[in-house]
Amino acid sequence: MRAVLLGGGIALLISLLGTRFAIRQFTRLGYGQPIRDDGPTTHHTKRGTPTMGGGVIILASVVGYFAAKAITWTAPSASALLLIFVFVGAGVVGFLDDFIKVTSQNNQGLSGRAKLVGQGVVGLTFGILALSSWLEDDRGRTPASEKVSFLREIEWLSLPMVLAVLLVLVIVTGTSNAVNLADGLDGLATGACVMVFGAYTLVNIWQNNQFCQEDPGPLCYNVRDPLDLAVIAAAITGACFGFLWWNASPAAIFMGDTGSLALGGAMAGFAILTRTELLLLILGGLFVLITMSVIVQVGVFKASRASGLFRSVFRVQPGHRVFRIAPLQHHFENLGWEQVTVVIRFWIITGLFVATGLGVFYAEWVARL
Repeated sequence: MRAVLLGGGIALLISLLGTRFAIRQFTRLGYGQPIRDDGPTTHHTKRGTPTMGGGVIILASVVGYFAAKAITWTAPSASALLLIFVFVGAGVVGFLDDFIKVTSQNNQGLSGRAKLVGQGVVGLTFGILALSSWLEDDRGRTPASEKVSFLREIEWLSLPMVLAVLLVLVIVTGTSNAVNLADGLDGLATGACVMVFGAYTLVNIWQNNQFCQEDPGPLCYNVRDPLDLAVIAAAITGACFGFLWWNASPAAIFMGDTGSLALGGAMAGFAILTRTELLLLILGGLFVLITMSVIVQVGVFKASRASGLFRSVFRVQPGHRVFRIAPLQHHFENLGWEQVTVVIRFWIITGLFVATGLGVFYAEWVARL
């Protein structure tokens, strides 16, 4: 448990101080954020704000984790190393996208296809390693499971190895893109991630307290390395918290795709490695809502242009838009809400989702008593 506190505290301190240093260096190098012309006009004042701050979150989290392990004289586990791999790997894809944007000074980074390929390589590698027998512990547990999970593994819902890897790929790419879509207002994604990763810290601590290796029985969780996962979850929580000091409105730095893709990849990694894949839909409910707003907006827009039957059934004009602008947070901005108001209310929504998810998680355990 000491490692959990150390990991979170060290990462917070590095992030808090390191982000200030990053702001100075990125400003000197001219690594400013290009702003999309079709977005809210209020965002044009943010043009040139330093970006790629997500690199500080990644560095602080990784250093915080390994420092905690070194201080407590414990070896890193396979699960934590895999989590760091998907975290850093997704961040590298985001960094390439950000770097192209800032060096060319336009909002066109990696193409959509190139970004998906990069995420796919990271997701597939993570899935294959996490499900591989090479990383079994002394009880035959691999870091991930071929069974689909909600609060635990669903025993009757076991997938063939190929389908299980594909499911991991979908979760990693889907979640990393979902967090990326939410990163559009000062502090929105960072604050939401603090709550979600804080929740995974508690989930991992609870799973460790009910670890099957310590006390086998119907109440225990068949998860590998839960306490070590709690250390990296606490480190990411602390790093996001420290970064939020500088990212809150008015933001002095943005995390960029470097941070949003990395945090989304890590979020997916925790869902997979803790055997709580479907619970992620509740804990990360805000990201689900924002992603669905984009899917609905694009789907209705294209269907209304391509299908006369669709227009007649739903009585809409060609090119109909459900929202004024997507993703969802920009719709409310367009309605006249202040940016800070949108962020705080979306944080409240995140808190409600996280509280509901943790409540469901605990209630299932109590129901087994």
